[in-house]
Amino acid sequence: MSDLYLKFVNTPVGKTTAQTLGLPSPVPLKRWKRADQPFIEGDVLIGAANGSKAIGAVASLLGASPANLFHASAVNTLTDSAKGGNKAEPLPLDADIERKFSALVFDATGMKDTTDLRALYDFFHPTIRKLAGNGRVLVIGQNPATCRQPAKAAAHQALEGFVRSVGKEVGKKGATANLLWIAPGAEKQLDSSLRFFLSARSAYVSGQVARISKSTDAPATNPVAPLTGKVALVTGASRGIGASIAQTLARDGATVIGLDIPPAMEELQKVTDAIKGKALACDITDERAPKQIADFVQEHFGGIDLVIHNAGITRDKTLGNMPEHFWDMTIAVNLTAEELIDEELMHRELLRENGRIVCISSISGIAGNFGQTNYSTAKCGVIGYVEAMAKQVKNGVTINAIAPGFIETQMTAAMPITIREAGRRMNSLSQGGLPVDVAEAIAWYCNPASNGVNGNVVRVCGQSLIGK
Repeated sequence: MSDLYLKFVNTPVGKTTAQTLGLPSPVPLKRWKRADQPFIEGDVLIGAANGSKAIGAVASLLGASPANLFHASAVNTLTDSAKGGNKAEPLPLDADIERKFSALVFDATGMKDTTDLRALYDFFHPTIRKLAGNGRVLVIGQNPATCRQPAKAAAHQALEGFVRSVGKEVGKKGATANLLWIAPGAEKQLDSSLRFFLSARSAYVSGQVARISKSTDAPATNPVAPLTGKVALVTGASRGIGASIAQTLARDGATVIGLDIPPAMEELQKVTDAIKGKALACDITDERAPKQIADFVQEHFGGIDLVIHNAGITRDKTLGNMPEHFWDMTIAVNLTAEELIDEELMHRELLRENGRIVCISSISGIAGNFGQTNYSTAKCGVIGYVEAMAKQVKNGVTINAIAPGFIETQMTAAMPITIREAGRRMNSLSQGGLPVDVAEAIAWYCNPASNGVNGNVVRVCGQSLIGK
């Protein structure tokens, strides 16, 4: 369903009306348009706290892009910014800055205690107002769980609060702010995450923290089609978010098996035919479903690389009025089926080396929703499942989750208008997301270069005001 308010406030009359009444004025988000589009363009400023370790990897990736690269200079707390590579021009932060930046990237990995937080202020205070519309703020720190000294852990934990606050400040211009927490020595695992969070693919992801662990070096891939040669299973693929996931993974080179219930086969076949994939009719709550899926994978492909658990249902009632089949079906579809499918695929060794499992949680699973005890329970269970499985998967396999917020789908279009408008506006970007926003985040998880991204739950919600 089209967001008429978003269109209205971006007309001359609408802008004046919104300003007069003090209403939100969301900016149209720039999303990914074509496969060969550069991940970042325009002027990019990088900075680093003294002693930082990731600045070289950041400079190497950005230096190979078409962006105009600058590094912070003339500030004592930021002298290591000069390690931003030969392509980066020095930009004195003690003078007037006339440029508009498409991205501000700060490496905070060198911070040793909370006094080093001053470097954040010194870098962002003179530059944050120079961030362009639909710009990106990206901070890189050390995962506090890997810091031995409490003062160091405190400094790097503080980055989360900083980034979440910045996201709320810059959201009014359609810009985002995110944080990458890396383990010591994980600088080589930054590539795919930098490309995602600095690009238009992450248009509806803001105020988020992604943890990157040290892993084996990622295989070389084609940036335009990084999933070439991969086979993906997408459940609930006949429409909405599922169809967009299937289309996005196919765009990135994967062969897609689209799965949905038998009554949705006509819609599903249209989706899979358009991307040269295969359709599989299956009720994932049937006790025979895991074997049916595994048999199909083995017969047609001999194995699977990417498993996307997108299928989900809602059966809303307050707990006292909820019939037991509403509870049982919601848990079965949204949670239990995922566990059983994964168990069968792994038991039969059909999930290939360096495989990816991606589950769909929800803001409801993080914050809870009125009348959704069953759904919130299931989606919170997904988070627990992912975090536990991340410690058990082997052979380069990773498992992560996406927690969507308000996404424009047929389901949200059927909501009462007051609830729908509240869902759209209650985030830092003051608008709903699109199915492709979820799909792009999943494609980031699935990228072979994301081998250090494991056990994460990233919200695709425009930095919703609900939940953490």
